[in-house]
Amino acid sequence: MPLASRPMRKIALAFLLSLAVTAHAQTVVSGEAPADLPQDAIAELLASKGLVQRLDGMRQQMSLAASDLVVNAMGFLGVPYRRGGNSVETGFDCSGFVRAMYEQTVGLVLPRRAAEQAQATQMIAREELKPGDLVFFNTMRRAFSHVGIYVGDGKFIHSPRSGAHVRVEDMRSAYWNTRFNGARRVVAEGTLPADALR
Repeated sequence: MPLASRPMRKIALAFLLSLAVTAHAQTVVSGEAPADLPQDAIAELLASKGLVQRLDGMRQQMSLAASDLVVNAMGFLGVPYRRGGNSVETGFDCSGFVRAMYEQTVGLVLPRRAAEQAQATQMIAREELKPGDLVFFNTMRRAFSHVGIYVGDGKFIHSPRSGAHVRVEDMRSAYWNTRFNGARRVVAEGTLPADALR
């Protein structure tokens, strides 16, 4: 598997650590921690090391990256669909659009085809979707034949089909809801840093 960029690995690891620490801290605060753990000592240790503030900072950085990705993608509304297209000059197909947005905004290169993008990313539940995550649909009688970027509030941005253009649609509409095929999160381990290809 290709090596991920060092900054993205750090962010991903920090995020996972933050989830673990947050869950543990919530357990301590709620009084559900095992009796043999000195609750005040744990809270003091986290505060004295500045760990809570650092983890909050990492969470904010990740949130900003997802926001940048969505904002960048919105800048391409109206670009025409083109099969095999992967730039504003040529137009985009669905996976070309997703790939271009991640390379331009986050500096990571996803595989070219939608099914390969699904394979290279982490499966998450639909309820866990956050802006910047990928949403997949079965639009050609095969799994993961279409992909878009989740923007929040049940909506996603994508390059839909020939004759159409990049646009935002609601996943809850009958058409997309019945074809929903899965949600995925991009993690650095499944991608290449953009500069690795130069």
